Amino acid sequence: MLSNLFTPIKIGNITSKNRLLMSAMSINFGVDENCCVTDQLIQYFIERAKGGVGMMLVGGGSVHPLGQELPDLPQMYNDDCIPSLKYMVQKIKKYNTLFGVQLMHGGRQSYLEEKVGPSPIPAPAVVKGKVRELKISEIKNLVSCFGDSAKRCKESGFDFIEIHGAHGYLINQFLAPNSNIRTDEYGGSFNNRTRFLFEIIEDIKIKTGKEFPVGIRINGNDYIKNGWELKDTLKIAPLLEKTGIAYLHISGGVYGSTELTIPSMYTKHGCFVYLAKEVKKYVNIPVITVGRIKHPDHADEIIKQGKADIVSMGRSFLADPYYPEKAKNGKFSQIRPCIGCCVGCIDAVLNKEPGSCVVNPDVGREYKLKDKIIPDKLFKVLIAGGGPAGIAAARQFILQGHQVVICEKENHLGGLLSLASKAPYRDELNDILDFFKNEIKRLNIEVRYNTKLSLNLINEINPDKIVIATGSMPDMPIIKGLFQTKMDLVTNVDLISGKEQVKDKVIVLGGGMTGLITADFLADKGKQVVVLNRKKSFAEEMSSNDRYYLRERLKKGNVVLYKNVSIKQFTDDGVIFKIDKNKIILKKFDSIVLSEKQSSIRDAKKLENKTRAKFYLIGDAKSPRHLMYCINEAEEIARSI
Repeated sequence: MLSNLFTPIKIGNITSKNRLLMSAMSINFGVDENCCVTDQLIQYFIERAKGGVGMMLVGGGSVHPLGQELPDLPQMYNDDCIPSLKYMVQKIKKYNTLFGVQLMHGGRQSYLEEKVGPSPIPAPAVVKGKVRELKISEIKNLVSCFGDSAKRCKESGFDFIEIHGAHGYLINQFLAPNSNIRTDEYGGSFNNRTRFLFEIIEDIKIKTGKEFPVGIRINGNDYIKNGWELKDTLKIAPLLEKTGIAYLHISGGVYGSTELTIPSMYTKHGCFVYLAKEVKKYVNIPVITVGRIKHPDHADEIIKQGKADIVSMGRSFLADPYYPEKAKNGKFSQIRPCIGCCVGCIDAVLNKEPGSCVVNPDVGREYKLKDKIIPDKLFKVLIAGGGPAGIAAARQFILQGHQVVICEKENHLGGLLSLASKAPYRDELNDILDFFKNEIKRLNIEVRYNTKLSLNLINEINPDKIVIATGSMPDMPIIKGLFQTKMDLVTNVDLISGKEQVKDKVIVLGGGMTGLITADFLADKGKQVVVLNRKKSFAEEMSSNDRYYLRERLKKGNVVLYKNVSIKQFTDDGVIFKIDKNKIILKKFDSIVLSEKQSSIRDAKKLENKTRAKFYLIGDAKSPRHLMYCINEAEEIARSI
């Protein structure tokens, strides 16, 4: 099984034990006030090295103060950081994982107020602010900074480095015509635009020696007008090989591109593999592919078919550090899956917060959890509700050694998340539910279906602790005319579950995540849809990456979006509302779908004063929120009791 993925491969003069690379991620935690690495980052990497990955990269290793992508990342331009880097490398060595650093300069995509680039052209998205054009003397200095930083990495004991020449950062800015309009030797022709990169490689080779493995991450396509294209990559690939580059890591996208660098669940798996496949035709060195590759058999098939030599994953190793070990042993169902939501890993980091993971609350807390805490006392726990919070809590309680029984009022597990997975292109939400369901089965956790929490059940089981994870239900807003209208009135829950149907022209009340997903669900069935959002922004709880793809779908569907609306009243066949001072009247609609707010279901808590058991509220039963907080809260309650 997976005979291709788990074979060794030479990278320059070193050998990786398998074909899996944990790609560089700017995780934005684990450094002190001087940006020297701390135990938090060390334990984060140790956990993944223990999991069996062949190669790992530290992300965001800036080569210059003006190139710092995010505030809390290691600084490779600072000699003071070397002792902590050496210590981290020593801790990783015993796990037989090749450990490297990705060197980069953010250029116009850095978070700093002063931004520099090849030309004074601002980034097309995400990062705002003026950009100062680099002088030739500054460019020469930056070349030297890359070489000096590479030397520091070698002196710290790292096995290899990767030059970040992709994703719209400084090197990519020099490569792409839309960000480089210079007229000197660093702009204009292909040879001039690539000069900066080749000078960097030469300087690194001089300072680290020709034998030290140096790879490069480069875009196969920028996916933006007048950007770097596949034909450019195919032209530069053999030239890079001639310089002694150890591997080519082929990715895609920049800030503002039509295909995002970090694609969400709306994107097909292996979205950038075709780029690596083409590059492989032009070089003999290893080619690495990336882009929504999460299933082990898919990764193995890519290697088998010769589309790439190594598969790079980032978010999958956040979701489950032990992905390689489980995959190698055929334990696919035990791999905690990334669901491509981009909330904890991407959105948080872009907001300059520590990176995390929706499905794995342990990310960034590995240093706190490295010594397993054995509970002083074991309890019998009854969990009311088999949604994601309930089953996540049940799993963690069992792992802590407690006894657990779940009661679920439906005949299946999953709660509202199982309904959300029915929306177009959001079926991967089922992956995390399937993981927890498989864990419930593997750990022999008792589940009582079609059973609500009752006093009789409590008396029968006699639990010490009762966890209320009964979820939430759609809230019924008070709006003039809503309950007098002749239009069909349904909730998004009843609609998506199939309990209720709507006709052809539909008003969706609510422009949050559930509102837009409901609109997409309806548009996919050919309905004409209008969304009324009483807030200023759409789907704020979604990551920008996930929201981007959804909004693009809604543009193609028959959907009209209104935001910041003040609803005056619903009529027999429509609605009257205002946006600022503009009055808008919609007529000839058939149905209204309520998809605005959720209300916690807490009826079971009334039983608290009738039993000795202590009650706890988690998930939507505590407060309707994002899945991230539900799973986090569920696992935390199990560890803390």
